[in-house]
Amino acid sequence: MILVPSRMGQINKRTLLVRLQKMGQGSRAELARILGISQPTAGRIVDELLAAQVLEEIEDASPIAEATKHGGKLGRPSRMLRLDSTHPRFVAIQLGVTETRLASLPLGTGYEEHWDICFRTPGTAEQWLSRLREAAPKVLSKGLWGVLVSAPGIVDEKAGQILFSPNLHWTEKAQLPSLIRKIWDAPVLLVQEMRALSMGHHAAVPSDENFLLVDFGEGVGGAVVIGGQSYSSPLPINGELGHTPVLGNLRPCGCGGVGCVETLLSRRGLLQSFARAAPNLPHTWPSLVQHINQAGVTGWLGEAIGAAAAVIAGAVNMLGVPHVVITGSLAELAPTVMMHLEQAVVKGTMWASFGQVTCVSAPRRRTVGLVCVGIDRLVSSLSDQLPVQTPRYLRGIGRGR
Repeated sequence: MILVPSRMGQINKRTLLVRLQKMGQGSRAELARILGISQPTAGRIVDELLAAQVLEEIEDASPIAEATKHGGKLGRPSRMLRLDSTHPRFVAIQLGVTETRLASLPLGTGYEEHWDICFRTPGTAEQWLSRLREAAPKVLSKGLWGVLVSAPGIVDEKAGQILFSPNLHWTEKAQLPSLIRKIWDAPVLLVQEMRALSMGHHAAVPSDENFLLVDFGEGVGGAVVIGGQSYSSPLPINGELGHTPVLGNLRPCGCGGVGCVETLLSRRGLLQSFARAAPNLPHTWPSLVQHINQAGVTGWLGEAIGAAAAVIAGAVNMLGVPHVVITGSLAELAPTVMMHLEQAVVKGTMWASFGQVTCVSAPRRRTVGLVCVGIDRLVSSLSDQLPVQTPRYLRGIGRGR
């Protein structure tokens, strides 16, 4: 393939933005060296991105820069570059089984997950659209570059369609991008929720290049990052760990099957087991946490965690990754729960006989993961001549909007 200058410019922009997101900040010289291009070329790209308010400049606060400022050699003060954190550009939506959450996010959003608005997810597309319309005035409306939606289930991201959602079936028939564009006239990207979580973790911990992320919440799901890249399969389905059946488990699942592991380890499944095991105690999450702190990992909980560990270990053996990251409600329980899970996962992996397999807990970082997708699919594709060739929804970029 022959790369024409405009195509090469887009590739350089994409590479620069991805690396800068992982670095946090960097100088023009550093970015030129990383991209393998001349400093004048890197400077031109940076100037374009600064004018488009994709990047912003800040003073270099490193010890060397401070020493230079206070008595060092004279010269132009050092300036560092980072993703713009001043202007909100995306509306992020987490479409959850029980709650829908919204936030206005800049490109340089922090690693800590935060949301501005939350409402209970209704049971129909029409009701959801109505609630979304009510919430819209409270989030970004001007200077919007895109709407990023974290969606559960089997998501065809290219087609912008939820094909199957075991716990939220009404979304399967709803054309969510079309519905959302009735409120915001901007591109709408559906992102499978597990992929958003895994990309958010990698953005926050770029040294984690190869890992399996498993989230426990309203369901149980997984996503894989290999070589710093989100793994994608030939079909729009992967990481559906929660729908692995467990022998002896007769609970019906929203997917239509019986005995899926998520019926034991989802938030609802854990509370259901707790209610059966301790009928005289309040069947609430705080009560469950207190009970585990006192009783430890025994009985029904030990069996459930053992089932989850077997599923995770099987995935590790198949993928050949040495690192497992656990997020969500299971990580919120007593530390002994994670210890029990880690020991069981490591015991079930073949690589533990030859090398090290680790299993750690981490916070959810969904919002920064969504921004990663927005940068890759929307911002990185900006043309070299922003005011002329930029699509209509992005023509405000670089004009102070």
